[in-house]
Amino acid sequence: MLNLDFSFLNWNIVSSFILKGLVFSVQLTLIAMIGGIVLGTLLALMRLSGKPWLVTPAAAYVNTMRSIPLVMVILWFFLLIPLLTGRPLGAEVSAMITFTLFEAAYYSEIMRAGIQSVPKGQVYAGYAVGMTYPQTMQLIVLPQAFRNMLPVLMTQTIILFQDTSLVYAIGAYDLLKGFEIAGKNFNRPVETYLVAAVVYFVICFSLSMVVRRLQKRIAIIR
Repeated sequence: MLNLDFSFLNWNIVSSFILKGLVFSVQLTLIAMIGGIVLGTLLALMRLSGKPWLVTPAAAYVNTMRSIPLVMVILWFFLLIPLLTGRPLGAEVSAMITFTLFEAAYYSEIMRAGIQSVPKGQVYAGYAVGMTYPQTMQLIVLPQAFRNMLPVLMTQTIILFQDTSLVYAIGAYDLLKGFEIAGKNFNRPVETYLVAAVVYFVICFSLSMVVRRLQKRIAIIR
């Protein structure tokens, strides 16, 4: 049996090691979510434009990003960009850029499905009253698409929060890194990793409950 001892965990440990990592993990999640949705929406509109010079690069970007493990993209960006630019970006900045670019591919597919879920008749109605393609998308299609896809977007954001632990590979100080340092300092790595798993579970399960309630509320509105 493992000789587990959690007595060393107290508020001082949390404030000194763990809170800093939690703040960065949440910050990274929010930045990647907002940037990924904005860029992903643009990619989705490019793929649905019907113009080959827009469809081809957007599809190539999305398919490439979705075919490569995130940890490899993190390592490539962190190691190769300094060689090309001649200056390091830092682990935190590199993680924010990488996650935004990577998640945009997944948010793009979600937004594309949301846009396609809006009846074509509404698009044609927008054209009939003299709206252009951007106006129709901005005023008619995208608001409905966001509402339809909101639970899926939030679910992807929960997955994004879980994936932030991968920045450990480049030394960024995230939530998991905070637990790891606390475990090393007090020679209790098993206990800190167990607590880290519980913390991730509580956060993600709580958010999934919020998504479930939101999904029921949206279903009632419909």
